[in-house]
Amino acid sequence: MSIEPTTLTLVDPPGISAEEFKAVFRHHPAGVAVVTLRAPAGPVGFTATSVISVSADPPILAFSLAATSSSRFAVEDAASLVVNFLAADQRHVAASFARRGVDRFAGTTWAPLPTGEPVLEGATAWVRGLVEDRIPVGDSLLVIVRAVRASRGDTDGPLTYVDRTYHRLGEHSRLP
Repeated sequence: MSIEPTTLTLVDPPGISAEEFKAVFRHHPAGVAVVTLRAPAGPVGFTATSVISVSADPPILAFSLAATSSSRFAVEDAASLVVNFLAADQRHVAASFARRGVDRFAGTTWAPLPTGEPVLEGATAWVRGLVEDRIPVGDSLLVIVRAVRASRGDTDGPLTYVDRTYHRLGEHSRLP
C-alpha cells in the first residue's frame, strides 16, 4: 500500500474589518506618550499610544503614526526625536497633542534639549532617540528609534488609555 502525497492548498481566511480590529484594541490599555521633534518651521508633536520597547541591547523603541497625520512629513524628515511618557495628570497635554489644526505647544510648558528637540515638563520620563528606520505598513508609518538619552521625572503615575478614555494607575488599581 502506498501513500500518495497530499497537496494542501492554504487559503488565507478573509480578514476582519478595520472597525472590528479597532474595537479589539479599544479594550487593550496603552501608555500615553507625546512624540516631539524639531522641524524647520518650529516644534512638532503628536500623541502616541503605540510606543513599544523593541530591544534593550541595543535600546530600540518603535511607534506608529497614521499616514494622514499632520506630523508625518516632519517625522519622515527627522533625524532625531523625543518620546515623552505622560503622567496621569497630563491628560490635557495628551488631548492637546491629539488635536488637528491647533498650536499643540500652546499652554504646554516645555524646553528644548541642546540638540533642539522639545521635552515636555511633568512627564514621567522621556527618551531622546535617533530615527533608525521608517517602514510604511498599511495605512501607517512604523518608526524605529535607537534611544541615546533618557531621563525619569519626579512622578511615577503614568497616563493610560483604554476604550477612548484616559485612566490613572495607582494603588487603587493594583491587583492582590
